[in-house]
Amino acid sequence: MGLPAGTDQATPADDVPLEVVVGELRRLQADGAHAVVLARTAPLLARFPENRDLLLLAARSLRLSLRTDDALAMLVRLGEFHPQFSRRHEEEGLCRVAARDAPGAVAALLRAVHANPALPLSWQMLEGLYRLTGDTAGTASAATQRAILADLPPEVVAATALFADGDWAAAEAIVRPFLQTHGDHPEAMRLLARIGVARDVLDDAELLFAAMLDRVPDHRRARFEFADCLLKRQKYAAARDQIERLLAADPDDADTLALRATAAVGLGDQATAIAIYHRLLTVTPGASDLHLWLGHALKTVGRLDEAIAAYRAAAALRPDFGDAYWSLANLKTFRFDDAEIARMRVAEAAAQTATGDRLHLCFALGKALEDRRDFADSWTFYARGNALKRAESGYLAAVLETNTALQTATCTPAFFARRTGWGEARPDPIFVVGLPRSGSTLIEQILASHSQVEGTQELADIQAIVHDLHGREIDFAAPRYPHALTELTAADCAAFGARYLADTQAYRTGRPFFVDKMPNNFRHIGLIHLILPKAKIIDARRSPLACCFSNLKQLFAQGQEFAYSVEDIARYYRTYVELMAHWDAALPGRVLRVQHEDVIDDLEASVRRLLAYCALDFEPACVAFHTNKRSVRTPSAEQVRQPIYRDGLDQWRNYAPWLGELQRALGDV
Repeated sequence: MGLPAGTDQATPADDVPLEVVVGELRRLQADGAHAVVLARTAPLLARFPENRDLLLLAARSLRLSLRTDDALAMLVRLGEFHPQFSRRHEEEGLCRVAARDAPGAVAALLRAVHANPALPLSWQMLEGLYRLTGDTAGTASAATQRAILADLPPEVVAATALFADGDWAAAEAIVRPFLQTHGDHPEAMRLLARIGVARDVLDDAELLFAAMLDRVPDHRRARFEFADCLLKRQKYAAARDQIERLLAADPDDADTLALRATAAVGLGDQATAIAIYHRLLTVTPGASDLHLWLGHALKTVGRLDEAIAAYRAAAALRPDFGDAYWSLANLKTFRFDDAEIARMRVAEAAAQTATGDRLHLCFALGKALEDRRDFADSWTFYARGNALKRAESGYLAAVLETNTALQTATCTPAFFARRTGWGEARPDPIFVVGLPRSGSTLIEQILASHSQVEGTQELADIQAIVHDLHGREIDFAAPRYPHALTELTAADCAAFGARYLADTQAYRTGRPFFVDKMPNNFRHIGLIHLILPKAKIIDARRSPLACCFSNLKQLFAQGQEFAYSVEDIARYYRTYVELMAHWDAALPGRVLRVQHEDVIDDLEASVRRLLAYCALDFEPACVAFHTNKRSVRTPSAEQVRQPIYRDGLDQWRNYAPWLGELQRALGDV
C-alpha cells in the first residue's frame, strides 16, 4: 500500500516497495508539497544513498523551494552515481535558469537532450534561451525538435524518454498497450523494436523494424537501427543490403560506413572493412575504436605488423583502453615491452578505470607475465580477470546440464532409426565441434587448405534454428527444445536443412564443401543429423587440463560464459564429454573424434584420417596448412599460420600449483 498524503511517516514500512513510495512522493511533489517531499527523502536517502529517483526528487523540490545552491549540490551527488542520467542534466539546466546563468543552463540542457532527445521541457527551455541570447539558428533547431515531439502522441514521448534513460520495462509498459489500442503507429513500433534490441529479443525487433519501414520507407534512422539489429542477429548479408540503401543516399555518413565495415567483417570481406576503416581514420584519426577495429581486420588476414601498429595506436590514444592491450596479447605471438607492461599495471590499478577495461587489462597482463615466465603474478591477473568477468555474467551451468539430460532422453537410437533418410541430402557442410581452445582452428585450417573445402568461420545458423525451435519464451527448467525435435516432420527437417544451406551461402565462394567451426554445435548434433544427414561432424578434443586451463586464460569477444571460473569450465567439460558419449552411442560412427595431441604428434597421419572421413583425396597442401593465407578470425589465427609446434601442449603445467581445484573439479574425466 502507498503512503497517505497526510501521514508523518518518513520512511516506508519494510513491506512497502520503494517504487511505490517513489510514486507517492512524485504525487506529493506535483501537488506542491515540497517540504513533505524533502522531509521524507532525507531518511530514505540514508538507506538508499544511490537511488536515482530519490536524489532527483530531492533536487527538484529543493529548486522549487528556491534553494538553488542546495539543489545543485544534490545534483552533483546524483551525478557521482548516475553521470549519464538525462533528467539530472535537465534539472541542472532549470537550476541554472533560476540562477540567471544562461550559458550554464544552455550547456546543461544540451547535455540533457544529447542523452535523451525526448525531453520537451529541455527543448522548450533551449528555444527560449537561444531566443534570449539572439541565437537564431539555435532557436530554430530547438523549435524544430520541440515541434517533432509535439506531433507525437504523449505516450510515445513519455516511453521514449524512459527508454533513453534505461527504464526499458517502464517504457514497454507504456508503448505496448498504446500499440494495441492505436494500431501500427510507426514511431511506437520503432520504439518497441529498440526496446527489443536492448533486451536482446532480436527476432521480435527485426519483425517490428521491417513492418515499420514498410510504412515509412524513408525513415533513415529506423533503417540504420534495423541494419544494426540484423548485424546482432548475424544476418550480415541482409544487413549489408539495408546499409547499401542508406549509403546510396549519403555515401559519406561515418556511422553508416562503420556499420558497413561490420557487415563486411561478418561476411569475411576483410578488404572492404580495411578500406572503410582507413577512409574513416583520415577524417577522425583520433578515434581509438577505429584503430582497434582496423587492427582486428588486419589480424584476420595475417597482416600482423600493421595490426600491431593499429592496436598500439588505439592504446596510445586511450591509455586505459583494455581491449587494445588484450588484442595485442591475443595475437599469442606478440610480446610486450617493459614500458607497455608498466602502463598496463598503472591503468589496471587506477580507481577510475572502467570494469570492462580493467578485466581486459587483467587478461593482457596475465599473458604478458606468462610470456616472461612470471607464472605466480600471471595467475593472479588471470584469476582477477576471470572474477571480474564472472561477476557480470548470468551463466547458469544447470541450464546446459538440463538440456543435456533432455537430449539424451529424446535423441535415442530408436528415435533416429524412425527418421532414417530425413533432411536435406546435400553433403556440403563439415561441422567442427567441441570446446573452444581445443584445436578446432587447426583442424579447420587443415581442411580449408584442401582445394575442395571452403573455410568460413564460427557460423550461428544452427543456433538460429535452435532458437526458433525453443520459441519466443524459453523456460529453462522445461524448454521446448530438444523435445520439439519429436514434433518435426520429414518435410520440416528438409526445410531446415535447406534453410541452413541457403543462409550460409553468403560465406562461400564456390567450393563444394565448407567448414562450420562453431564449437558449441556439439550440443545440437541430433538436430544436425536430422536436417543434414550427409554432413560430416568432427569432434575436436583436447586433454582436459590443457583445454580448461587454456579457456581460463582466454577472454572471448562474446559468449562462452562458462569459461570464467574453475567450477564452470570443469562442469562444462564434463557435460561435453557426457553428451559426446551419448552421440557416439545413439549415432555410432557418425562423429569423427580428433585428439589434438595426436595431430601434434603425427600430423600427416592425422591429416590423412581427416580427409578420408570427409571422402576427400589427400593433398599435400593440407599438411602445409600454415602457408594458407586465408582469413582466420579466432584467437588461434597466428598459431595456425606457423608449422606444428608442441610448446602449447603442456603450458598448464607451469600453473600446476594453482590448478588443484580444477583437477578435483574435473574428476574422472
